[in-house]
Amino acid sequence: MATVSLGFNIDSPRWDQSTFVGRLKHFFNITDPRTVLVPEEELDWAKALVEGCRAGLVPPGSSQEQLLYAKKLYDSAFHPDSGEKMNLIGRMSFQVPGGMAITGCMLQFYRTVPAVVFWQWVNQSFNAFVNYTNRNAASPISLRQIGVAYVTATGAALATAVGLNLYTKRAPPLLARWVPFAAVAAANCVNIPMMRQQEIINGITVTDENNNELGRSRRAAVKGISQVVLSRITMAAPGMIILPIIMERLEKFTFMQRIRVLHGPLQVLLCGGFLLFMVPAACALFPQRCSLALADLEPELRDSIVAKHGDKVPYVYFNKGL
Repeated sequence: MATVSLGFNIDSPRWDQSTFVGRLKHFFNITDPRTVLVPEEELDWAKALVEGCRAGLVPPGSSQEQLLYAKKLYDSAFHPDSGEKMNLIGRMSFQVPGGMAITGCMLQFYRTVPAVVFWQWVNQSFNAFVNYTNRNAASPISLRQIGVAYVTATGAALATAVGLNLYTKRAPPLLARWVPFAAVAAANCVNIPMMRQQEIINGITVTDENNNELGRSRRAAVKGISQVVLSRITMAAPGMIILPIIMERLEKFTFMQRIRVLHGPLQVLLCGGFLLFMVPAACALFPQRCSLALADLEPELRDSIVAKHGDKVPYVYFNKGL
């Protein structure tokens, strides 16, 4: 058991966050679905240990492994901006168990309009939890705005799914299997920006590389939200595009036709396999601490920063959310 080294910084990333591989290792660590089973008392212990370590109050006898494990639990369950415990359903560590069940059912029950409507509604309700939980917490959103975002995104998903479902009635069967992915992609393009509209309207806090606040930027918010939308679509794409091809081939075999009742559970399990890798991979596409060149900021904010700091701040930084 290694002792805590002198100068140990619990907030310093274990892996290089400027590279995709480093970010992938980081997100494999904090999106570990096993952490959803950790008791609340242990999560509170982890938070207390992390906050104590930040204050320089490491309990005697603590090992570096214990501190790193506490940081893993902290990052998986507490919001990076506010430090508040996130609801279980909205945590990225719940994406595999929650996402595999819903995605598997969307891919299995795609043939009838009522089934499409029900599972798209369930999926958008789940997404609303995730998007609200992983927003930039420095930009509050009202219950009315949450409701409008939820209804708009659900409407976009249902319109896309039902419209394409009817359109593909005479199309090859495989096209009909891809309808759920088209609906999910369309809804993500609406749900995430709507749920985080306050960031686009009022901007998000940007800092220098030493975390000193410099102001609020709407352009930074647009960049961060755009990256999150792309990441979420990427997260869903392999499972929802490749799995229908696999099932289309498998269902032609006689043994598969005899066990139709197991097609749903099989798709759920296969979705879990895809998401186990794709959740951390999609989260790792872009740095969590996003940057924006000074030249790309709003003119008034750029001028304010230059007036105060001259040419010492070439880039600003912000939390893009997940």
